[in-house]
Amino acid sequence: MKKILIVDDEKMMLKMATRILSKTYEIIGATSGAEAIELFRAERPDMVLSDLLMPEMDGYTLHRRLQELSDEPVPIMFMTADESDESESRGFEIGAADYIRKPLKPDLLRRRVDNIIENLDKITGLRQAATLDPMTGLLNKSASQRELTKLCSTASGALLMIDLDSFKLVNDLYGHNMGDKILIAFADILRRVLRSNDVVGRVGGDEFIAFCTGLRDENEIAHKVEQINRMLLEEARRLMGADMNIPLGVSIGAIFVPDEGNNFEQLGRKADKALYTVKQNGKHGCAFYHEHDRVEPDSARSLSGMQMILGERNKSAGAYVVDFDRFKVIYRLAARLVDNYQKGIQFMRFTLENESESEAFLEVLAHALRRSDCVTQHGRNQFFVLLMEATSTDGELVKERVLTNWAERCAVDCDIESVSGG
Repeated sequence: MKKILIVDDEKMMLKMATRILSKTYEIIGATSGAEAIELFRAERPDMVLSDLLMPEMDGYTLHRRLQELSDEPVPIMFMTADESDESESRGFEIGAADYIRKPLKPDLLRRRVDNIIENLDKITGLRQAATLDPMTGLLNKSASQRELTKLCSTASGALLMIDLDSFKLVNDLYGHNMGDKILIAFADILRRVLRSNDVVGRVGGDEFIAFCTGLRDENEIAHKVEQINRMLLEEARRLMGADMNIPLGVSIGAIFVPDEGNNFEQLGRKADKALYTVKQNGKHGCAFYHEHDRVEPDSARSLSGMQMILGERNKSAGAYVVDFDRFKVIYRLAARLVDNYQKGIQFMRFTLENESESEAFLEVLAHALRRSDCVTQHGRNQFFVLLMEATSTDGELVKERVLTNWAERCAVDCDIESVSGG
């Protein structure tokens, strides 16, 4: 229901106008310009119906003050007992939507207010058509650029460049209608995972962008990326069938504002570099751009500075969780070094019976291991572990600890072998 703010210092006239319009609209009333300004701030009505001649603040001044509070034109209709044409002309000159004389005629008042609201709906519809992507309902490319340019120059938060992984395979294997369904579902996932005050837009076929105001925590962003990937996979299987095996996911490049600047175009290019890093390292994850991470070939840097650049940020308890491609690199290095470890390195595989429990099991597994150990998920229900400086007995103890912490939520098989030297 549309909301109308009625302003009149004569309480009887205020009640009369309220009674005429209250069957169709939500009405809030004020008896002075100062009270109207406070209500406008709090309620943000769709239009204002105001007496023109009031003590302390007349309707003209009220309109100007309300317009200063709003980014959009404020639809206002003046009421007055003044019979002169001069007041009417001045009202229209300052942008009044309409003008009605007292005493109020109920049918005439309702009809004129209805016309203003109808025109307002048309303008809103045109404005939305010019700013929203018709398929997903998110901001379109031009509107995204406009809004994010403003935000990056004034706000603090995280700019995210978002790219769907392997989306082309959906169109190729299942057709463009299914591709459209996936895009619509993905847009809905972004709305659910990101907050209502975050700005989200679609800037290309499978490319999206977002600004998360006030978000400054890399771990929190990484958690949101995990959520998005999990929910996208679930939705894809619902739409395309449980046997769907397209490696569908999302890669995100993130940059903090204003830490790395406040120019949207420059920030976007830097976030794209972080996105490229994700794409080159297994996809389905996120990377963060930091200016001090860039190593110039001729730059002189101390070893401590290089360690800060290369080192892990936001260290968390439990094992080092990586994607399968990174795990392969770590495994190959471990195989080369195994002869130098007195206890050796243990290689473990956990196979989960119920793949729907995979996310929960990975969390339990990672927290049951040491920070020096490494774990990855491969496929839907397999998990591989490298236990550094560990014997086969240590491996059995880890197996027992993991299964105890898992508390038999579903069956788990475990195999253990020593890593062979390289």
